[in-house]
Amino acid sequence: MAFELPELPYAKDALAPYMSAETLEFHHDKHHQAYVTKGNELLAGSGLEGKSLEEIVQQSHGKNQALFNNAGQHFNHIHFWQWMKPNGGGKSLPGKLQAAVDSDLGGFDKFRSDFIAAGVGQFGSGWAWLSWKDGKLAIEKTPNGESPLVTGGKPLLGVDVWEHSYYIDYRNARPKYLEAWFDNLVNWEHVEQLFDQAQK
Repeated sequence: MAFELPELPYAKDALAPYMSAETLEFHHDKHHQAYVTKGNELLAGSGLEGKSLEEIVQQSHGKNQALFNNAGQHFNHIHFWQWMKPNGGGKSLPGKLQAAVDSDLGGFDKFRSDFIAAGVGQFGSGWAWLSWKDGKLAIEKTPNGESPLVTGGKPLLGVDVWEHSYYIDYRNARPKYLEAWFDNLVNWEHVEQLFDQAQK
C-alpha cells in the first residue's frame, strides 16, 4: 500500500495555545509529508509493497532500516494527529480504560506522572507510550521511529518527543510541553477505541 499524508482532523489553529498552527504546519505539512514521500520511494522494490502499514513496519524492523524509519514514523504520526483534539485532556477517562489504569498503572495521577517521566527521560528523539502488552497496560519509551508495534505491544497513546514536535512553542522545555500536551490535548476517546481493539 502506498503511504498517504492524512488530513488533520481539526484546523491548524485548533490546538492553540498548547500546540500552535506554526508547529502543526511544520510538523504535519513538512515532517510527516517527508516520511510519506521518502517511505514511498523506499517501499518500491522492497518486497513489502502489498502489505498493510503495520506489516511494513513490523517486517522492515531490523532488516530495512531506512524503510522502517519512514514507515514507523508514518504509522506513529497517523495516530499522533488523532491522539489530540481541541479541549482534550482532563482526568475523566472512559470507564473500562479508567479501571485498567487503576489496576495496571496505580491510578490516573501515577499514570500521568510515569507517562510524562517516560517522555522526559527518552534521550534524544523518540516517543513515550501507553501500550497494551502481555494482557495489561504498560508505559514505555522508544527511540526515533520505533513503537510498541515492534516490541510485542499495541500502541494506545503516544507522544512525539522529537524536537520538531515542541521546539517552536516550548523551545527546550520538553517537560512543560509534555504536561501541557497530556493535560489539554489528549483525545481519550481515540485511546479507548484502540484499547477496545487491542483486547480482541
